Amino acid sequence: MSVSSVFDVSVAPADALFGVLAAYRADPSPTKVDVSVGAYRDNSGKPWVLPVVRKVEGLIKDDPTVDHEYLPITGLPDFTSAAGKLVLGADAVAIKEERVASVQTISGTGANHLGALFLSRHPPANKVGPTTVYISNPTWPNHKQIFSNVGIVLKEYPYFDPKTLGLDINGFLSSLESAEPGSIILLHACAHNPTGVDPTKEQWKQLAEVIIRKKLFPFFDCAYQGFASGDLDRDAWAVRYFLSLGVELLVCQSFAKNFGLYGERAGALHVVSSSKDTSVAVKSQLAVLQRSEISNPPAYGARIVAKVLNNPSLFKEWTEDLQTMAGRIQVMRKSLYDKLVELKTPGSWTHIVDQIGMFSFTGLTPAQVAKITKEYHVYLTTNGRISMAGLNSNNVEYFAKAVDSVVRTA
Repeated sequence: MSVSSVFDVSVAPADALFGVLAAYRADPSPTKVDVSVGAYRDNSGKPWVLPVVRKVEGLIKDDPTVDHEYLPITGLPDFTSAAGKLVLGADAVAIKEERVASVQTISGTGANHLGALFLSRHPPANKVGPTTVYISNPTWPNHKQIFSNVGIVLKEYPYFDPKTLGLDINGFLSSLESAEPGSIILLHACAHNPTGVDPTKEQWKQLAEVIIRKKLFPFFDCAYQGFASGDLDRDAWAVRYFLSLGVELLVCQSFAKNFGLYGERAGALHVVSSSKDTSVAVKSQLAVLQRSEISNPPAYGARIVAKVLNNPSLFKEWTEDLQTMAGRIQVMRKSLYDKLVELKTPGSWTHIVDQIGMFSFTGLTPAQVAKITKEYHVYLTTNGRISMAGLNSNNVEYFAKAVDSVVRTA
C-alpha cells in the first residue's frame, strides 16, 4: 500500500566507488583484491595508524588541560597557522604580510565546498558571464557535485591522454587560452586523482603563464602533500610557484592521507589575497558561511595535526612516517611493472612507474574491468583506476596475472 508524501523525490543512484567497496566486502572469495578505495594499507592489507599519531593521541589523552569546548568558528589557531605554513611555505611572503585567510574545514571535501561556496557569493571581480569553474577530465567525482551544488557552472579541460597514458598538456593549455577572464581553474597540487599524472615543473610554468595572462583564478586542491613523493616541499612546489608570482589564489588542504586521519576530517582552506585588508574581509565572510553550516569544526584531528606540525621532534617523526607510506607505494609500482614485463603483458606499462601518488590509471577498459572482477575477484572502478595502496607483496603477482589475462582476452 503506497502512502502519499509531501516529498516528491526519487532514490538517488548509489555512490559508484562505495558500491564497489560493498561488493568487495560481500565477496567470499579468499583471493579477492580491493584496489578501489583511496586509503593507505600496510603490506598486510591493514589500515595503518601512523606511529607519530599514536604517540600524540597518548599525549592528548594525558593532558589535563584538554577539554571538549567549542573551537572558534574558523578553527584551532595553532592548526590553521601551521597548516598554512606547511603548504605555502614557512617563509612565504603572503604569510608575513598577513595576506592569507585560513579556516579549518571538514577535511579536503569541506575545504573544496567552503571555497566553492565563497566564490559563488564573492566571485573574481573580473569574471565575464556566470561564475564558471574548469575541472580536469577526469577528476575526483566529488568536484563536480561540490561546485554544481553551489550554482557554479562546470566546464572541463582535457587532462589525460589515453593514447600516451600521460598528460595532454597541449589540450590543457588550449582550454585555458579559450577560458573567459575570471574563470576558476581547479588544479590538483600533486598526485592527480584519479590518474596519478602530474605536470612537470616546466609544464606548471607554462600553465601559470597562461593563467596569469588570461586573468584566470587558480583553485588548488592539495590532498596528498608528503604522501605523493615522501617530500613535503616537492609536493607543494606548484602551489608555491604560483604564490611566488604574486597570484591571488585558493588552496584546499586535507590531512586524511598524509596523517592517516581519514575519519577525523581535518582540513583547511587558505585564501591568498592581494592585501591584509582584503584578507581580513575574506576571513570574516568565510566565518559567516562556516557558522551557518557547521558552526564549529571538530577538535580532535586538528589537535593531533597541530601538535605534530608545531613540535620539531614530532614533525621529524612524521616525515619518516610519510616516507614509509610513499616508499611502499613506490615499491608496489615497481613490483607491478616488473611483473607485467615479466609476463610480457601486451602494451607498454611504463605509466605505472611514471605516475605518482596513491592512484594509477591502468588503461584497462570497462570490459576488462568487468572481466577482472567477475573472474578474478579484483575490485576497481570502471575507469581502470586502481589504488596502489591495495597492492602488497602477497597479492601483487596475482593482480598482475589477472591484468595480463584480461588484457589478452577481453
